[in-house]
Amino acid sequence: MTDAAQRPSPDQPADQPESRPAPDPIPLGTAPRPALGVDLEARIRATLTEELGGQALGLDRAPITAELDGADITSAVVDLSGVVVSLPQAAQPAHPGHATYPGQPSHPGQAAPERKGWHPEIVAREPGTLHHLRIDAHQLVAVDLPVDITAEVTNLRFDWVDGADGRVGLQPVEPDADHPVSGHARVAVDKAGLVATARGVLAVVLQQQGITLTALDLDLVSQGPRAATLRVDAAIKKGVFLSARVQATASVSVDENMVLAVRDVQLGSANPLVAALLGTIRGKVEAATSRDIDLAEKLPDGVRLADVRLDAGEQLVVSARLA
Repeated sequence: MTDAAQRPSPDQPADQPESRPAPDPIPLGTAPRPALGVDLEARIRATLTEELGGQALGLDRAPITAELDGADITSAVVDLSGVVVSLPQAAQPAHPGHATYPGQPSHPGQAAPERKGWHPEIVAREPGTLHHLRIDAHQLVAVDLPVDITAEVTNLRFDWVDGADGRVGLQPVEPDADHPVSGHARVAVDKAGLVATARGVLAVVLQQQGITLTALDLDLVSQGPRAATLRVDAAIKKGVFLSARVQATASVSVDENMVLAVRDVQLGSANPLVAALLGTIRGKVEAATSRDIDLAEKLPDGVRLADVRLDAGEQLVVSARLA
């Protein structure tokens, strides 16, 4: 390996001082680094288990295969079929009406929690390439929702790193114009299951505000390969006297330049009191949805989003292809 001091730090390239910080290294156990695929497979499984903790059940049975060729990883295949993933405990609301999330202070005057992960003093690094990565899940259960996933990416650069603490790992290197990546991904969920999951999550959130969700109907209808309309009809109750239905509609589209737009957002209720409350937030909703999101602009130079597709039938299927 090269001496870390003789190689420019990946988060501060010599010719790009303003570049974004490098990703955190991924720990892979104690030195030396794995020399055989079977060793790397075991270390990947151990890392996934350690990072996800009790959030994922079945990782110990997940098939993982890897092939090494010197500093390069020829291929890595991770099959997460049958794994069950739950929400992290840190993502649960600390008390009613105030949700906290990983990395976010639980109170405006409270310091953010210490950043988790492996942040070693790197004493040596050696470049490598992951030529082919495939992730399958047929199916994975995420927060009670079965999800079908297929993803493949080629030519991912990384550095093998040695930490001063005696551990080794991989540090991903951001793709650039001279080192592009290619691949595709497909995520599919049953629409009825998605509605049931959304109903459960929304019920918990509203309950923290003293509001009971008594019914929820959600429908997403395709309007072409990259457009859909969303309709939400919810019934809510607060206390003994207030009950109402709330309707919301919107259209979502991604154009040929990979710009995401949300339009025609409508909020309403036949209950005049609830309608008045919705009117107070209508301006904020319109302001938030009037700003289009350039999906391609958020990506590194070496990652070009060539196509995004949305199909809303009995399943909601989102697919993407990298050029």
